[in-house]
Amino acid sequence: MKFMKLGSKPDSFQIDGVNIRYVASDLETDIVINIRDVKFYLHKFPLLSKSARLQKLVATANEENNDEIYIQDIPGGPAAFEICAKFCYGMTVTLNAYNVVAARCAAEYLEMYETIEKGNLVYKIDVFLNSSVFRSWKDSIIVLQTTKSLLPWSEELKVVSHCLDSIASKASIDTSKVDWSYTYNRKKLPYENGNDPLWNSVRKLQMVPKDWWVEDLCELQIDLYKRVMTTIKTKGKVSGDVIGEALNAYTLRRLPGFNKGVLQGGDVVKYRSLVETIVQLLPTEKGSIQCSFLLKLLRAAIILECGETERQELMRRIGQQLEEATVADLLFRAPSGESMIYDVDIVQNLVEEFAMHEQNAQADSPMENEFQEIRSPRFVPDASKVMVAKLVDGYLAEVSRDPNLCVSKFVNLAAMVSSFSRPSHDGLYRAIDMYLREHPGIGKSERKRICRLMDCRKLSAEACMHAVQNERLPLRVVVQVLFFEQLRATTSTGNSTPELPGSIRALIPGGSHGSSRSTTTNTEEDWDAVPTAEDIKALKGELASLRLGGGDGRVDSNRGVNNGAKINAEKVVAYKMKGLVMSKLFSKLWSSKERNGEISSSDTSESPVSTNADETKSTPSRSRRQSVS
Repeated sequence: MKFMKLGSKPDSFQIDGVNIRYVASDLETDIVINIRDVKFYLHKFPLLSKSARLQKLVATANEENNDEIYIQDIPGGPAAFEICAKFCYGMTVTLNAYNVVAARCAAEYLEMYETIEKGNLVYKIDVFLNSSVFRSWKDSIIVLQTTKSLLPWSEELKVVSHCLDSIASKASIDTSKVDWSYTYNRKKLPYENGNDPLWNSVRKLQMVPKDWWVEDLCELQIDLYKRVMTTIKTKGKVSGDVIGEALNAYTLRRLPGFNKGVLQGGDVVKYRSLVETIVQLLPTEKGSIQCSFLLKLLRAAIILECGETERQELMRRIGQQLEEATVADLLFRAPSGESMIYDVDIVQNLVEEFAMHEQNAQADSPMENEFQEIRSPRFVPDASKVMVAKLVDGYLAEVSRDPNLCVSKFVNLAAMVSSFSRPSHDGLYRAIDMYLREHPGIGKSERKRICRLMDCRKLSAEACMHAVQNERLPLRVVVQVLFFEQLRATTSTGNSTPELPGSIRALIPGGSHGSSRSTTTNTEEDWDAVPTAEDIKALKGELASLRLGGGDGRVDSNRGVNNGAKINAEKVVAYKMKGLVMSKLFSKLWSSKERNGEISSSDTSESPVSTNADETKSTPSRSRRQSVS
């Protein structure tokens, strides 16, 4: 810390009690100056020789035959006046970053100018400020903190503006020119611990990090911090990511419990102002702020009931980079008084913001999008959409544990990302399975509505293995999974199934993604029913008995499957599946069809495939359900 000593005489100021100060001297004091509640017994001559204001006050007192002067509004109070009085006596006084502003403001009040005496206090303090204090990083911060109690004097004397410019200029300087001390608490690099190898027996110079100034500014109160950060941003030399790191560090320091998402008491009004100010200071560049930090800010803004403007701004910023979030980041607790555990509406709004941002980004720069398509077709937009879809799948799996989560909220959120192309629906299946397990009492229509969200063709082999043994899924879904898995094993060695022709699609009952079949109401109810263990065993037995790899459908490991074999395999699967379906439902449909007169030659001309013989060849069903959750 810089300091300046003034005067050479010994300090002869004495204290008598709490509120009396006097100068120990052979000469009797001839004036009493009352500074608030403190009395100073002093001599007129040294004071009047340097202070124009005291000259006027003493002249007025003499006219009234009064030897006491009352000064109540001097900036800095008794302590600052004492520094000025000692300077007038020529006594030794030390100025530093903690008292220099108070002394400067008091000297201004007392009008201790060069016109009164050369080398007066105002001039000496200005020289000290400009030559030492404003050139020091930490002294500038300390001085700025002291200006708050000395307003408006410190503002009018431009001490505040000089501090702001000094701090912002140093924060914006090239790191190679930083040669002063600063606070930086972090994990040290090897060369900072002295463990790095020497290059040609010469130790490398330590590198100054770009955010070297962040922690020192955390000492400022929010109003001064806002002014400093605004000045730094105005200079335009500090990148947005460093600004973001500074805001993150300041919030962690000043908002207890922020990192854990639980605010730990304190002044709510003060904390609300802090969060709103941080939101206003966020840099405009996309990606300059970590999404996790923005989500924590949003959580704090909700708890502290910040303004709607700040909340909407956070929602918009989070929506621009939602793919960076994690499931834990999105677990907002529902407001008190609600039955649900988590606030799903917030996440739905964030997904809406994301979709809107993607749409606007593509509309605003079509030429850029076309160029991007040429360089990397559909990579940029699809990558973020796939990540958001996976994020929503994981979030749904987590909130599905809430017994009070209604079907509509689950379906609405899942439907928002249904148009996002993604290679696998395993995450969505896990969420659906979790919801069905935690909500066993939902009706058939709701179960059907949830399962429509899933494309069985995009399930992995592991998910299919679990799904075909999942007694919580409707029968139609189990049949679809079995069919697509069998067809995939027959027609491809990859992980995806080709689009089905209409003839085969017609054999699969109305399920996900628009596949449908004309049937009676009772048939639809049978399809939507939850299958029993015997139903699943019979279905697996029928499909396992198919030998789609034989004949023309045999797979060549070098050439793959030709088109003829693929079509032939599809026909075999279709024929077998139709027989399987008819045999399982024939007895259930017979009575209703007969009563309604719906039996036709097409219904009875085809012999249903017997399941009894095939069941004897099928592998035994599982004894207990597997779980992917």
